[in-house]
Amino acid sequence: MTKDADPRAKVPSRAMNLALARRAAAAAEAKASEFGQTISVAVCDESGNLVFFSRGDSCSFITFETAKGKAAMAAGFRRPTKDYVELAGKNPAFWAGVGEKLDMIIGPGGFPITKGGVLIGGIGCGGALGEEDHLCAEAGAKAASS
Repeated sequence: MTKDADPRAKVPSRAMNLALARRAAAAAEAKASEFGQTISVAVCDESGNLVFFSRGDSCSFITFETAKGKAAMAAGFRRPTKDYVELAGKNPAFWAGVGEKLDMIIGPGGFPITKGGVLIGGIGCGGALGEEDHLCAEAGAKAASS
């Protein structure tokens, strides 16, 4: 029996791949351990599609949604999610709508990931205190960014 060529259409290679996502998550988790925390980490591609997720052993089930929402927001808006906390207070209806419609979470803990100055994804962290989540996401983004 000869093996026919794969009939499926090819998927383009993306800059954000599983190995890079795991590197970002590992760096975020290492930063959390400096604070004595465990965190959940979500890494998405430039379109907000989940590439990798890990839940810390002592993290609540809700950290899946919060980490994923922060990663998507960081990628979608191309800035750390912490930057939008004040804006959300000034226009809560708009930001609540954005959050609900696009499954994004406003709050510290999301950071965009870039390569050569181009957005390739986002990382979101949940389970620690807000500022700690922010620092963990920043560490993860730096480990994966160039």
